[in-house]
Amino acid sequence: MGCRCSCLTETHPEKLQGPQEQQQSRAATENKAAEGGGGGVPVFAEFSLTDLKAATNGFSSENIVSESGERAPNLVYRGRLQDRRWIAVKKFTKSAWPDPKQFAEEAGGVGKLRHGRLANLVGYCCEGDERLLVAEYMPNDTLTKHLFHWENQTIEWAMRLRVAFYIAEALDYCSSEGRPLYHDLNAYRVLFDEDGDPRLSCFGLMRNSWDGKSYSTNLAYTPPEYLKNGRVTPESVIFSFGTVLLDLLSGKHIPPSHALDLIRDKNILLLLDSHLEGKFSTEEATALVDLASRCLQYEPREQPNTEDLVATLAPLQTKQDVPSHVMLGIQKHEEAPPTPVTPPRPLSPMGEACSRMDLTAIHQILVMTHYRDDEGVNELSFQEWTQQMRDLLEARKRGDFAFRDKDFKTAIDCYSQFINVGAMISPTVYARRSLCHLMSDQADDALRDAMQAQVAYSDWPTAFYMQAVALAKLNMHDDAADMLKEAAALEEKRQKGGGRVS
Repeated sequence: MGCRCSCLTETHPEKLQGPQEQQQSRAATENKAAEGGGGGVPVFAEFSLTDLKAATNGFSSENIVSESGERAPNLVYRGRLQDRRWIAVKKFTKSAWPDPKQFAEEAGGVGKLRHGRLANLVGYCCEGDERLLVAEYMPNDTLTKHLFHWENQTIEWAMRLRVAFYIAEALDYCSSEGRPLYHDLNAYRVLFDEDGDPRLSCFGLMRNSWDGKSYSTNLAYTPPEYLKNGRVTPESVIFSFGTVLLDLLSGKHIPPSHALDLIRDKNILLLLDSHLEGKFSTEEATALVDLASRCLQYEPREQPNTEDLVATLAPLQTKQDVPSHVMLGIQKHEEAPPTPVTPPRPLSPMGEACSRMDLTAIHQILVMTHYRDDEGVNELSFQEWTQQMRDLLEARKRGDFAFRDKDFKTAIDCYSQFINVGAMISPTVYARRSLCHLMSDQADDALRDAMQAQVAYSDWPTAFYMQAVALAKLNMHDDAADMLKEAAALEEKRQKGGGRVS
């Protein structure tokens, strides 16, 4: 097994800012980078396809890392090399990187980076039509899992501040090394290592990391710089970091425009995750909200740079003597990856249909339930009703007819007209459009709509069930099982409380 690309075996010194304690913290980061966080980061190398097939059991579906956040077919597999080292292997299509030399050069560039805040790239494979990247394996899931789909405890405030700080340090390091562009920064890209420390996935540093599609089709979360020219820029990375800060603040997905409205109206408390139960510093929360607001500005000159991010977040760090795995409530040094969670038996026909992936049955249920679960979601003035509702409801009505008749393309168009006006929020429309996307083999778009249904109606089981189906379609089976379990728990809670079950 040869090695075409040179590798940095020593880390690059970071710029030290702040008091002595922060310098000591960064020194510890450098030590961890050099040691690989436990066991040492291996030299960047070229792997053979045979080695990677053996490590992943022939790229078995059982080894798909569902929490990777990657779109099919750019899947990530966990594997284990002959030296017993765990690895993460990302598999591309040839169309993403038709030129093998370009792929090798790009991988080599990312492979030179070595830092304790990164899930470092340790190698690549380029044989025939195969394009694969090999990275350090992070055994303790993603920020998405710990923030949105937790079972035992939510992430405490001090840990959320640590996540923000560590990822800011990772971005600042990459920028200082001439790699300032990070593609589609989001909660899926934040991974937790064997010590529970947050790390930034190296895969986002690769150009063409999503077959040339760096951001989702949901314009609400797409950086304005990317919308202008279709390219990732340092400014778009800062904007995306701002959306991660919103996730950390709220514990859910909030469109940046909505968050900025709340901030302008001084409704900061409405942004904060209710699961924190008030256990946070108002001063620290205000500072984090202010930083998020600056990151989300449309004018690049009004945004902070990566050095500003680090300088702002460093003084907010508390509980520095408490290990991350303690704050996360997880065991340190997991030897084996977590086993899949078997969901309980769903409690409703919708749950049964979603667990079977029976799209036809889901369609029938959504047709029958109509819009009964939208009651109380919207509060509109008489003026708003008379000026906008007639055209709005007509578009929804056309969508409903198309949905009933299984004309899913027309339904998507009509429901999109309804949603884009923005005068009325309907979780049911999002759920219906989600199913339309599933019927059209657009699982990624289906997942976004199901998540938007959850934003509109935070404890609606149908929103969680639709996410479970979309996640399963994306081969993210562990997350799908967790989502089914969460939806079933919501249904059980509703039944005990005498509420509607849908």
